[in-house]
Amino acid sequence: MSTSTTQKPEPTEAKPSYVKLAMRNMVQKGGTSLRHFALTAIALLTVLVGLAYLTR
Repeated sequence: MSTSTTQKPEPTEAKPSYVKLAMRNMVQKGGTSLRHFALTAIALLTVLVGLAYLTR
């Protein structure tokens, strides 16, 4: 008797994680990513300061 087991072959190269892909993308588009990060940080600080002012 022969039993067949279905096994998926192991990939020879693992897929890169989303973090690695994001880091690679950020390096390739350095200036744009830094500008977006700065705008996001400024907007977040503005919202927090605005809420602190309104709730004082």
